[in-house]
Amino acid sequence: MEYFFQGLVMGFAYVAPIGVQNLFVINAALTLAGARAFLTALTVIFFDVTLALACFWWVGALMQEWVWLQKLMLLAGSLAVLYMGFGLLRAGDVADVRRETPPSWGRTAVFACVVTWFNPQALIDGTMMLGAFHVTLAEKGAMPFISGVATASVLWFLSLTAVVSAFRAGFHPRVLRAVNRVSGVIMLYYGGRLFLAFIALYPDILHFLP
Repeated sequence: MEYFFQGLVMGFAYVAPIGVQNLFVINAALTLAGARAFLTALTVIFFDVTLALACFWWVGALMQEWVWLQKLMLLAGSLAVLYMGFGLLRAGDVADVRRETPPSWGRTAVFACVVTWFNPQALIDGTMMLGAFHVTLAEKGAMPFISGVATASVLWFLSLTAVVSAFRAGFHPRVLRAVNRVSGVIMLYYGGRLFLAFIALYPDILHFLP
């Protein structure tokens, strides 16, 4: 149990900082009905846990060895996050958004994958953080530790969805609209950072821009 609780604490430290993942889950809880909001959270949990497993077992180190893969993920991730950011800024009244047909699960899964996996910095940071712990653990402690990390992901995203969903009816439409816009700006910031990182790795692309 000692290794499990170590992983649980590390998992919360790994997943709790506000980022694109959390914004994605919060926005879903504000705009979708309860079941769809929790389905979104579960989808994010799936990709978050698989990312943690990949980082723990050093798969993320491939990003450092295969530069072309890093470039591809940077470009795809930056464009997708920028697209979501612009979408949030263009969104109208959140009350109107709630009455619209919710996005398909397939589209939700694609976005959840993008905000989790298509962030090379998250892969590298996760590899350094979780991978470093993997080196220090005894063989018998590896599975309990990573199980604790996975449990933290489940508890965090389900709790976040439950809390936001419980209070969303009390949010004034103007507040919800502001949340959308702030989330959109933050996503544009993240997307811009990813794209600039791509440019830094592949500066020749500037020659093709007007």
